[in-house]
Amino acid sequence: MALLTITLEHGRAVAGAAGGPGAARAGQQHAAALERSWSRLDAELRLLDQLLPGTEDGETGGAAPGVTPPAPPPLALPTAAQLRDQQVQALSLEQAVVIALAESPQLQTRRLEVAAALAQLESRLGTYWPRIAAVGGLSYDQTATRFGVPAGNGSLGLGPNFAAAGLRAADGSTTDGPFFVPSGANATLNQGVRQLGGGLELDLAVLDFARSPTIQAARARLRQARAAYANSLRHRQLEVSEAYYGLQRADQLVRIREADLRNDGVILEEVLALKQAGLVPRLDLLRRQAFEAESEEQLIQARADQAVARRRLAILLNLPANLTPRAADPIRIQPRWPFGLEESLLAAYHDNPELALVLASRDALAQDRQALAAQLLPRLSLFAAAAAGSSQTQQWNISGDCCGATVIPTQNSAGTDWSVGLAFRWLLFDGGSTAAELRSLAQQEQAEAQRYAASRNDIRLRLEQAFFEHGASLGRLASTQRGVRASLEAYRDARLRYQSGLTNEVTLSLTQDRLITSLVQRLEATVAVNITYARLLRELLPMPTDTEAVVPVRLTLPEGARQKLGP
Repeated sequence: MALLTITLEHGRAVAGAAGGPGAARAGQQHAAALERSWSRLDAELRLLDQLLPGTEDGETGGAAPGVTPPAPPPLALPTAAQLRDQQVQALSLEQAVVIALAESPQLQTRRLEVAAALAQLESRLGTYWPRIAAVGGLSYDQTATRFGVPAGNGSLGLGPNFAAAGLRAADGSTTDGPFFVPSGANATLNQGVRQLGGGLELDLAVLDFARSPTIQAARARLRQARAAYANSLRHRQLEVSEAYYGLQRADQLVRIREADLRNDGVILEEVLALKQAGLVPRLDLLRRQAFEAESEEQLIQARADQAVARRRLAILLNLPANLTPRAADPIRIQPRWPFGLEESLLAAYHDNPELALVLASRDALAQDRQALAAQLLPRLSLFAAAAAGSSQTQQWNISGDCCGATVIPTQNSAGTDWSVGLAFRWLLFDGGSTAAELRSLAQQEQAEAQRYAASRNDIRLRLEQAFFEHGASLGRLASTQRGVRASLEAYRDARLRYQSGLTNEVTLSLTQDRLITSLVQRLEATVAVNITYARLLRELLPMPTDTEAVVPVRLTLPEGARQKLGP
C-alpha cells in the first residue's frame, strides 16, 4: 500500500496547490472515493485471478441425483407453454452422456435396425425347416343353364335306351329310351353347389444352393447393424462431450466478461473522480467510457453464445422443450494422453466399429452374390398334401323336353385325397439379367473395399490430428498460464503507475485488454485439451455391439484398453 499512499498524497498536494483549503477538502473526498474504488478493483482483480481452469465457480452446485429428464414423445411438437416456461437443470458430464445414450433418436434408430437385422437372420434360418400350411375353404356356387339340341342322339345306334320308341311297355306299347334326346329339344336347369374342404400342405427344400449364402448374408448384415450401433455410440458420446465442454467454455467466458465489465465500471468511477479533481484530461474519461461500452457488448455476445451452447446440448440430449441444461461440473483439465502415436494408431485399428461396419457390408454383398449365383443351380424340394372335403349339389327349375333322366334334385358327396412328390427347378435362360446383377454386386463389393481404405485413412487422420492438437493444447495451456500471471502483475503495476501519474490511460487500457485476452486464451487452451482428449478416446474407447449391454460413460481409458496398449 506504499504506492497507494504516495498516490493519495500526490493527489492532495496537486489539489491543494490548485485551489487552497476548499480544493484540499475536495481532494481528500476524491482520495477517499479513489481508495474505495481501489478496494473494489482489487477484489475484481482477485476474482479474475481465480477464474482458473479447474477451480470452483459460482454455478457449481451438484445436479439432483437420479434426475433423468424424460424425452418428448415421438412426433411431438413443443407447445407454446413449454417454450414460454423454461426451467434450468444442472447436469454433470456423465449425466449428460447417460441421457444422450438413452434418449437419442439416432441411437434408438440404430437399436431398431439391430433388432430388424436379428429378426431377418431368424427368418433366413427358418428355411432349413419344412413349411407346413393348413388350407381350407367354404364356398357356394349357383348357375342357371339352358340346353338346346340341334341334333339328337337317336341316330347314334347306342341301344334302345338311346332310341326313339326303343322300349316296349308291359301292355305292348313302345316308349322312348330314357336317354333319348330328340333333335330340336331344349331344357333349362338351375344348379347350386355348397362346398367345404380342408387339408395340410408341406414344402421342404431338400437341395437349395442359395440357402446357405443367404443366411450368411443375413449374419453379415446383423454384424453391420451392430457395428453401426457401436460407431454411433462413439460419435454421440463425442458430440455430447464437445457440446458440454463448449458450454463450460461459454459459461466461463460469461464470467470473464462480467468481471471485465465490473472492472471497467470501477475504473470508470475512478477516472471520473480523477477528472473532477483535475488530475486527468477529458479524453481519458471518454476513452474509458468507450472501453466500458465495448466490454458490455462483448458480455452481451457471450451471454448469447451461452444460450446457444445450452440449446445445442439440450438438442443432443433430446430434452423437453421447456428444459434447459446447465453445466454442473467445473472445468477440470484432462491429463496428458498416456500413449504414443504408434501404439494409439494400432489400438484404434483394432476392433474399430467403423472398420467393422465396412467389412460386414462387404461380406454381405459377397454372400448376396453367391446366393444369386446359386439361383442358377438346380433346386429340389419335397411337397406333400392331404385334404378332405364335402359338397352338396341341388338342382331345380327343370323344364323342357329333354335331359331330365340325369337330373338329381339333391346330391351329397364327400371324399379325401393326398399327394406326395418331388419338385425340380432349374433356371436355363433369363436373358442375362442374373449375370448383370452379379456384375453389379461385384462392383459394389469392390466399392466397399475402397471405402474400407478411405475409412482407415480417415481414422488415422482424425487420431493424428487429435494427438498433435492435444500436445499443442497442453503446451499452449502452460504458456497461457504464465501469460495470465504476467498480465495480471502487469495490469496491477500499470494501474498503480496510472494512479501515480507515471503512465497514461492508453497504456492502462492496453494492459487490461492483454489481461482479458490472456484469460480467454487460457480458457480456450483448457477446453482444447479436454476436447482433443475426448477425440482421442472416440477412436479407442471400446463400445458394445449388443444393444442390451452397458455402455461406458466415463471419459477415461478403461483398464482393459490400458493393458492392451501396454504400460
